[in-house]
Amino acid sequence: MSWADVYPWAAPTPGRPVIRQVYDQVRAAIHAGALKPGGRLPSSRDLAARLGVARASVVAAYEQLLAEGYAEGRAGSGTYVSADLSGVAEVAAPRPAAGRLAAPAVAAAPTPAQVLGRLTLPDAPLAARTFSNGRTLMDARAQDAWSTSTRRALRRLGAEHFGYSDPAGDLGLRTAVADYLRAARGVVCTPGQVIVTSGAQHAVDLAVRALLDPGDRVWLEDPGYPNTWQALEAAGARGVPVPVDRSGLVVSEGVAQADDARAVFVTPSHQFPLGVAMSMARRLELIAWARQAGAWIVEDDYASEFRYAGAPLASLQGLDGGERVIYVGTFNKSLFPGLRLGYLVAPHALAAPLSALRRLADRQPPTLTQAIVRDFMESGQFAGHIRRRRLAYKLQRDALAQALNAQLGDRLEVDTPDQGMHLIAYMKDGLLDGEAEARALAGGVTVRAISPLYHAAPARQGLLLGFTGFPAPAMDAGVARLAATLR
Repeated sequence: MSWADVYPWAAPTPGRPVIRQVYDQVRAAIHAGALKPGGRLPSSRDLAARLGVARASVVAAYEQLLAEGYAEGRAGSGTYVSADLSGVAEVAAPRPAAGRLAAPAVAAAPTPAQVLGRLTLPDAPLAARTFSNGRTLMDARAQDAWSTSTRRALRRLGAEHFGYSDPAGDLGLRTAVADYLRAARGVVCTPGQVIVTSGAQHAVDLAVRALLDPGDRVWLEDPGYPNTWQALEAAGARGVPVPVDRSGLVVSEGVAQADDARAVFVTPSHQFPLGVAMSMARRLELIAWARQAGAWIVEDDYASEFRYAGAPLASLQGLDGGERVIYVGTFNKSLFPGLRLGYLVAPHALAAPLSALRRLADRQPPTLTQAIVRDFMESGQFAGHIRRRRLAYKLQRDALAQALNAQLGDRLEVDTPDQGMHLIAYMKDGLLDGEAEARALAGGVTVRAISPLYHAAPARQGLLLGFTGFPAPAMDAGVARLAATLR
């Protein structure tokens, strides 16, 4: 008798997408150990009959499991549990949160003047520079819908806009965000765990203030996002650079360098800057370490909406169940940077402290902006905008990659990502990315050298090019200008 005959399957219930319920049941079977690494999954036809659902729902659930690395297909043989999921049963079983580890002995913390002296600001953004990163586009349909939501919010202008409100944000918006994250990212949360911020960087700064004392050691991706490094330095924490490979953060290297780290800051859906997605095995390994060490994971999911090959990967927060992970997201990438609105999802134990810190830093988020975004989400316009942007950004990504290969294939090796808002073009023939960045800027094109983003790992020479802020027809001309500067 096989596990499929004895496992307690349950028919899907109303209120949640059928595909998600099928996916959750199969994943739970893996976590429970009923399905072992390398074991064969039941055929989509058999499982559909057992659950009383359409076969297409099971096929879609299997596709999600394949995309996330839980399963692997074998031509002519079926679908199997991935052989690279050792320890999955341990990760799935929540453990009591370990107590805080004693801080290691460190040298005297730097003075505020020393910290401020080391902080730097980037150059002012150049609004129309081709390939600037982090830019977005809204089509006419989204702009019209945004205008409608703005007018409705103004017509409903109530007393809440003329006084002080909850530092964590408007409850209606937090409810809309929680509903969206549960459906789109598998995040396990209630509206009470959502805190509205001015963006992902604000959320990261709150996490730094809440979790860390001067001298605490923290894992950071190497290469990684410079603003996160600076936020940690400003708090007096000690960043531990952990290398990144094609599967994301190398957890074993972090353990070897600082097993007693207090926290880890990661961008698992689209690593900044390399653009890789963290594999399922690494995600599970990272969660297992955090639970054992009593450490916190700060998951910066800044561009998770834009995945171009299959459904978005499961969030670390959802895999963990919200026990050790602070989840960070932003509307500034999914809508537009000038909005200045984001959010974090806090574990229950941290929701009140983070809300208090948010109040001390900025009192509360702007009520009118929240009302507009809430209306935009509740009217269904946000979901439609994301679907259209995902298709458009894929075309823009492909147009950029094609132009780079055609015009600069002898100088650059293009790494086309399955997700995110930028791609990396690695330098060939010993070219230096810093020199290429300066030449491009002089020629009217903005690219970013990635070698300065490395700390301890051997630096690669490459250029970061954003593609989401520029229509596909603009790519050829932009690459032509870049090619002229490099030649």
